[in-house]
Amino acid sequence: MPVFVWEGKLTDGSIKKGEIEAQNKAAANLILRRQRILPVKMKVKPKEIVLFKKKVKTTDVVVFTRQFATMINAGLPLVQCLDILASQQANPAFKKILIEIKQDVEGGSTFADALKKHPSVFDVLYVNMVAAGEIGGVLDIILNRLAQYMEKTEALKSKVKGAMMYPIVVLCVAIGVVAILMIFVIPTFQDVFSQFGAALPAPTQFVVNLSNFFRHYTLHLIGVGVLLFIAFKWMRSNERGCYFLDNTALKLPIFGLLLKKVSVAKFTRTLGTMISSGVPIMDGLEITSKTTGNKVVEEAVINVRKSISEGKSIAEPLGQSGVFPPMVVQMVSVGEATGALDQMLSKIADFYDEEVDTAVSSLTSILEPLLIVFLGGVIGGVVVAMYLPIFQLAGNV
Repeated sequence: MPVFVWEGKLTDGSIKKGEIEAQNKAAANLILRRQRILPVKMKVKPKEIVLFKKKVKTTDVVVFTRQFATMINAGLPLVQCLDILASQQANPAFKKILIEIKQDVEGGSTFADALKKHPSVFDVLYVNMVAAGEIGGVLDIILNRLAQYMEKTEALKSKVKGAMMYPIVVLCVAIGVVAILMIFVIPTFQDVFSQFGAALPAPTQFVVNLSNFFRHYTLHLIGVGVLLFIAFKWMRSNERGCYFLDNTALKLPIFGLLLKKVSVAKFTRTLGTMISSGVPIMDGLEITSKTTGNKVVEEAVINVRKSISEGKSIAEPLGQSGVFPPMVVQMVSVGEATGALDQMLSKIADFYDEEVDTAVSSLTSILEPLLIVFLGGVIGGVVVAMYLPIFQLAGNV
C-alpha cells in the first residue's frame, strides 16, 4: 500500500505532521478524521532507493523491548510510548517499522496485531507473548521477560557461533595457503627438480603430483564445491533432507553433544517463558516447535503436543526422542506433577546454559592445539618435501 505524507489540524488548532499507510488518499483522509485530525495537505511519499538495506538487529529489538516495558510500567499511554521510541530510534529501518506500528495502534488495532505485520522483526513467539500480556493486563512484565529471554538466547547463539568460527577460519587459512603453494610455488620447484635428472624422493613426488592435479583440475574442484553447496541448500529446503542433516549433526562426535545441549536449553527456555507468561501450553508447544531450529527437536515437540492432546504426559515423548537426557525428562515429569512446570523448565535452561559454556570452553581448548598441529603439519610437510631433493643432492656432493 502507498504511504502518504500529511499535515493536519488538531482540535486545539495546532498543526501536526506525519505519515500514514492507506489504500488511497480517501482512505487516508478517513483514518485521520477518525483520529480527530483535519487534513490540510497530503501527498504520496516518494519511494526511497536503498542500495544497502539496513537490517534490524536483535539488540535493537531487545533495547526497544526494555525501554517500552519501563514506559508502560510508568503509566505512559501505548501510542505515546511508540511515538517516543520511534523518534529516538537510530536505525532507520526499525524506525519506519515502529512508525507503522504506532499508526496501526492509532487506527484501532491491538499492539499484538500491529506487531504481526512485521514477522521479520517480531517473530510468532514475540507476538503471542505480547497478546497474552495485553489480555492479562501485564504487558510490562511480559515485555521484561521477553527482553530477558532474547538476551539469553542471543548469548547462547553467540557462544556457539564463536566455537564454530575458530576451526572454520583456521581451515580456510590452511586451504588458502596450501592452494597457493600447490598452484604457484610447487611448479617453480618442479622446474628446478627436472634439471637434476634423478628420481625424486617419494614425499616430493607425491606433492608434485598433487600440485599437477590441482593445477589441471582447479575448475573441476570449484565446480564440485559449488554442486555440494547447491545440494546442501536443496537438502535444507527439503523436509526429509533437513531432518537427515539435523539428525546427522546431533550424532557428530564432539559438536553433536554441544548442539544437543543448545537444543535443550533453547526448548526449555522458550516453553518456560511462554507458560509463565500465560500462553496456553498447547499454543506454547506449537510456537516452540517452530523456533527450535532443528527438525529432530521439532518432531519431538510436535509429539509432545500430540501426547497432551490425547491426555498423556509431556515427559514420555521427550524421553522417546533421544535428544533430551534422562535428567531433563525426570525434571519435566516432576514439574508437571507439582504444577511448577514453568519454574522447572527455567531451571533446566539455566543449567544447560552453563553446560554450553563449559562445552564451548572445552571444545576451544581441545581444538586450538589440534588445529595448530594440523596447520603446521600440512604446511611444514609440503615445505620439507620440497627441500628433500636439495638435501639429497647436497649429501651426494
